[in-house]
Amino acid sequence: MRLHSLLRSSILLAAIAIAVPVFAKPMAKTLPINHEVRFGQVDVKTGEYRVTIDDNHLTLTKGKNVVAESAGRWEDRDAKSDYDEIVSNAEGKVIELRFAGKKSVFVLAQ
Repeated sequence: MRLHSLLRSSILLAAIAIAVPVFAKPMAKTLPINHEVRFGQVDVKTGEYRVTIDDNHLTLTKGKNVVAESAGRWEDRDAKSDYDEIVSNAEGKVIELRFAGKKSVFVLAQ
């Protein structure tokens, strides 16, 4: 009887662990922008900005002001990035953000 109760408790605990999603803490980092770029429809000038990524939502702030927001997704790469980097295309539109020591990059929605 005791083994049956222990087994039932273990199964219940496992079911709860699977059913309850684990929420990641938002990631925040200060990044320098060395040349003008475009986040979605917003042109961003050079300077120091705070990037906050909460799940699939990026917020770019300067001081207390929200400068730009964008949707995106995390993607894994084969190798870790050597440094923090904002990757943009020839027109200056931001494509992805890379973070030092991480294999995951944040790819902005097109």
